[in-house]
Amino acid sequence: MVLKLLVGSLQLGLLYGILALGIYISFRILSTPDLTTEGSFAFGLSVSAAVTAAGHPLLALPASIIAGAAAGSITGFLQTRLMIHPILSGIITMSGLYSVNLLVLGGASNLSLVRTSTLFKLFPFMDKQTAMTVIPAIAVVICLILVILFFRTHIGMCIRAVGDNADMVRASSINVDLCKILAFAISNALIAFSGALIAQYQGYADISSGTGILVIGLASVIIGEAILGRKSVAVGFVSAIVGSVLYRYMIALATRYSPLPAYMLKLVSAVIVALALALPAMRLHMDVYRQKRRNPDA
Repeated sequence: MVLKLLVGSLQLGLLYGILALGIYISFRILSTPDLTTEGSFAFGLSVSAAVTAAGHPLLALPASIIAGAAAGSITGFLQTRLMIHPILSGIITMSGLYSVNLLVLGGASNLSLVRTSTLFKLFPFMDKQTAMTVIPAIAVVICLILVILFFRTHIGMCIRAVGDNADMVRASSINVDLCKILAFAISNALIAFSGALIAQYQGYADISSGTGILVIGLASVIIGEAILGRKSVAVGFVSAIVGSVLYRYMIALATRYSPLPAYMLKLVSAVIVALALALPAMRLHMDVYRQKRRNPDA
């Protein structure tokens, strides 16, 4: 039972690690909290479920990536071309995607894939449980390598520079708006891809699956940074995945050994997320406290 819990948490941690990669791009590289996340995650989930239910589980993955990139591009367009506040532009896109997701799911709030051939059933040389571990691991590694390589290219360096100082980059005759739109497209493509895999992993899609997903992703990023630090962008991406896996283990341990009933899971999750988000401030206070102990006259 414990082994099953640990393996299941690892699987979910890897799947949500792709989500954390996407959030890292908007939150750390662009320094913008992108509220499109909740809509694009559910968008990828819905598109994946609909295409898989039509008998194309492999085609569902690129379809979800394109859907997520389109959602991110809309948010970037609203921010850059229409000058809408970043938070409001994310809310607008997220709100619109709710109706779009219902349309994709055929007007229903959920879609079952229980009797459908999914990605995790396509490989006869692996049993389902093995596939549910190996495929997320391969997907995470591929996504990690691709984003690290991309942000070492010229356009990737431009996006990083835009996040650091957009005015300086604009003065260098670089198209800042295009860089932002591209970054949001990549970020939400990864988030939608995570949703696509999770839809096939859990065997269903639900319209409310994206609720609270941004906070979970942020917690993963911050937990990872608390462990590995912020030495470089490559380390940042790795730390996001590590943080996602650790977050899932924390949730698993909290729910298994907590005296609280099962319906308190959301409260337990909220407490863990709050503690994760408070880690930087707690570390700062501890550093100040140690400094005062060493220099009481300062």
